[in-house]
Amino acid sequence: MRALLLVDLQNDFMPFGSLPVSDGDVVVEVANALIPRFPLVVASQDWHPADHGSFASVHPGSVPGEVIDLAGVSQVLWPDHCVQNTPGASFHSALDIGGVDHVVRKGSDPEVDSYSAFFDNDRRRDTGLAAYLEQRGAEELVIMGLATDYCVRATVLDACGLGFGVTVIEDGCRAVDVASGDGERAFMEMRQAGARVIPAAEFV
Repeated sequence: MRALLLVDLQNDFMPFGSLPVSDGDVVVEVANALIPRFPLVVASQDWHPADHGSFASVHPGSVPGEVIDLAGVSQVLWPDHCVQNTPGASFHSALDIGGVDHVVRKGSDPEVDSYSAFFDNDRRRDTGLAAYLEQRGAEELVIMGLATDYCVRATVLDACGLGFGVTVIEDGCRAVDVASGDGERAFMEMRQAGARVIPAAEFV
């Protein structure tokens, strides 16, 4: 069975959010077009406490974009974003939430970030997503969302490593591109890991 996995389609990652991804809102339409085509749809949701260690604001003298060591993992510092129970953590209002069967929240431990929808960045804890998918007989995943070079990349690489067949919807993703070309390099890594990267029109 094939499932659709929507990565972090939340307000703070939209152009109007606190950690804006250029054209991030465009992918919501792609998601809505795909949702009815799947028997199982899962959405991941960044769900940070206000003092999360990935926030530059909790490290005096630091600014977004700096890289630190967090839980033994290299961590980019970000603006405060997707704080639990705030509007920024909510899914984009245009997203067809009624078509989503399950939401997996990640990044709630203040000591470690969680880019992937499957594991924290230190890989000591999982979100329960793999078990959920396996229990429902999902063997193939179609993945899209925000952002290509961080949470989508990590989710796709983990899905491939866990043995799922993975297809990535290229025009259903947008990149932060902290460094120019990060998004394209992420797609290259996904292909090398065994994922198929295609436009939504080809999938449909």
